[in-house]
Amino acid sequence: MKLLVTGGAGFIGSNFIHYWLANHPNDQIVNLDALTYAGNLENLASLETTKNYSFIKADICDAQAVEKAIDGVDIIVHFAAESHVDRSIMAPDAFVQTNVYGTFNLLELARKHNLRFHHVSTDEVFGSLELNSKEKFTVDTAYDPSSPYSASKAASDHLVRAYHRTYGLSVTISNCSNNFGPYMFPEKFIPLAITNLIEGKKVPIYGKGNQVRDWLYVGDHCRGIDLVIQKGEIGKTYLFGGMTEDITNLEVAQKILSLMNRNESELEFIKDRPGHDERYAIDWSESKKQLGYSPKYDFQTYLEKTVTWYQENQSWWKHVKSGEYQDYYQKQYQTS
Repeated sequence: MKLLVTGGAGFIGSNFIHYWLANHPNDQIVNLDALTYAGNLENLASLETTKNYSFIKADICDAQAVEKAIDGVDIIVHFAAESHVDRSIMAPDAFVQTNVYGTFNLLELARKHNLRFHHVSTDEVFGSLELNSKEKFTVDTAYDPSSPYSASKAASDHLVRAYHRTYGLSVTISNCSNNFGPYMFPEKFIPLAITNLIEGKKVPIYGKGNQVRDWLYVGDHCRGIDLVIQKGEIGKTYLFGGMTEDITNLEVAQKILSLMNRNESELEFIKDRPGHDERYAIDWSESKKQLGYSPKYDFQTYLEKTVTWYQENQSWWKHVKSGEYQDYYQKQYQTS
């Protein structure tokens, strides 16, 4: 099989490419990425000489470039998205352009060439759950996005479903909870906390740190997508979450402090961001029942692995924080 992976230089996309080629060594992957700030080809440096992997620098909004890239492709696995909530609050236009129009453009080309389409989305489209409730998101939960980011992802989900219902396009969707693990851009909470502590800086905590997230290790997410591609029912949506139960952001920070032998004086409580969702929780029981999905390990084990990875790969994240990661590839691909 030949896959076009959009956004494959990003955090989850690059992990997926590593996962797929390790588990499906006879398949081919074309990685299409615009190399925005979140795209880092250092994530995939070990694959640069691999014969069944290739990279194309292009924007998913560029129909002509994408059409060239899909030559011989069997399935589009669509990760490419603007994804940082804080950035969407400051500059929402890029989120609408990439997440909505970019997805539309890919769907049109998938329809034209009769390709299968898997769309990777987020649990943030469902909005926020009450902190003290036991409720979880299911595939039947009504959409209620809170930020320009989640609203743009909700719109893209609706487009994907519409193309299946209107045109009969072979689609699947997966909505996942908050991912963490290797190659995560260090503006996000967990890698920011780890790398700040290594640098001797404080860990910023929004508000009181009582927000609750269902943390999903990126390797489990990649395996879940694999299960959808291999066994998923066309037209269906699948949910993927982790094994955390009501762990607050403050408790996550405290666990990181403990793993790194630090104390709570290194926390810094800052003003909460607008529209900050209180709690996310995913009910992935149907994905377990239909696909055999479940996380391999618990949150503590994966958090330990993640802390160790950032400790052992300091050159990677220091290049990201300094902006050096873009220097080589800006010259090679003439990025701006």
